[in-house]
Amino acid sequence: MPAVEKVCLECGEKVVGRTDKRFCSDACRNLYHYHTNNAPINYVRNVVNALKRNRRILSELNTGPEGKTKVHRDKLIERGYSFMYHTNTHRTKAGNNYIFCFEQGFLELGENWFMLVRRDEYLDRAGDTRPN
Repeated sequence: MPAVEKVCLECGEKVVGRTDKRFCSDACRNLYHYHTNNAPINYVRNVVNALKRNRRILSELNTGPEGKTKVHRDKLIERGYSFMYHTNTHRTKAGNNYIFCFEQGFLELGENWFMLVRRDEYLDRAGDTRPN
């Protein structure tokens, strides 16, 4: 029975050596595992960066008294806001849905206008380590 020629999982070159060997070199082994393990890490890093950018944009635009400002959707998009990423939502008793990125959020008013808001109680709770 002829031996099956094994190929490197990373580059496809012929693998010589032990029967259980999967890579042609240490470099290919390292590169293979780097690519395999790095994809989920990059995804998480990109999402966290998008959340931070969204929070920063909301914070910079929300300059009104009592932490409330009305802005147009175009201004958010122009700054690079991504409506895909947020940390939580809050539905009021009146049925309004607020979208938050950490303590900064907004309520869609209609006709591409948004009311930016800040929930300071989120910040107060973040430092509170007492059990509920």
